[in-house]
Amino acid sequence: MADYQVTCIKRDGADADRRIDRLGGPGWNDSIDNVIRFIKDGSHRFWTTAQGRSVWVIVKQHPTSRRDYLTTEGDGFPPNNLLSLPDCPR
Repeated sequence: MADYQVTCIKRDGADADRRIDRLGGPGWNDSIDNVIRFIKDGSHRFWTTAQGRSVWVIVKQHPTSRRDYLTTEGDGFPPNNLLSLPDCPR
């Protein structure tokens, strides 16, 4: 299992359910679907920083659509830590 730091995102276009299409970090960039699969099957873990502290990225399921999405662990910080990251370079 490898741990990857998330430092940027690629925001979604027209999909109403999903606000992030890709995540990236030092030396890597991948689709949200792959990151969700990696977390769920336990092959990789992902983390980011919020107010100077490391927080794990986790998979949750939307209560209405039942679609998996990414958020950060309950850590006392706002749940949109990923949405506050800058856009990944193209």
